[in-house]
Amino acid sequence: MLQEFPTPTLREARACVLETERLTLRRPTLADVKAIARLANDRRIAENTRRLPHPYSRDHAVEFVRAMSDDRDDAAFLIEHNHTPIGMAGISWREPDLPELGCWLGVEHWGQGFGTEAARATIDFCFEETGAEQLCAGARVANPASRNVLEKCGFQWIGVELHRFEALGSSSPVDAFRLSRSVWASLKSWGSSTRREQ
Repeated sequence: MLQEFPTPTLREARACVLETERLTLRRPTLADVKAIARLANDRRIAENTRRLPHPYSRDHAVEFVRAMSDDRDDAAFLIEHNHTPIGMAGISWREPDLPELGCWLGVEHWGQGFGTEAARATIDFCFEETGAEQLCAGARVANPASRNVLEKCGFQWIGVELHRFEALGSSSPVDAFRLSRSVWASLKSWGSSTRREQ
């Protein structure tokens, strides 16, 4: 007879810290507001991130951090390299059966592999802590670097969709991607990320 063991809810699991070879991903706090606002207040980031306004102020960062601390569904992680914030990653559950991966880095941290490393840790978190069978993500068609990150993580292109971008004030074409649990499991040898409780 198989015995069921309770697994932690996403709310309980969100309190963990994800660690990779070079990065630490942890829940953002109000102490991080200044760094988040400084990093996010760049039009190049906002134009490639659907929900970031531009300009991005400290008030926006405070609102975001407070919303994430109260949110029972979504998981947000501040990405740190050598104890310095460099961006954000997370999982959004706007659609109940299809969580969405999101990730952005401050411009000065582009091109160093941090996006792929943070995305992989966040993907591991999603599949290890939830029963999700698929994970979706998108990259603006005009943003090949994000598309490359998703492809390196095993995401499969499924088509082009039109999404509204707050900073653009309009819609833009987005390459849509999906990653199944089975593909993730077969690729899991991509390296080790660990987690520890806060």
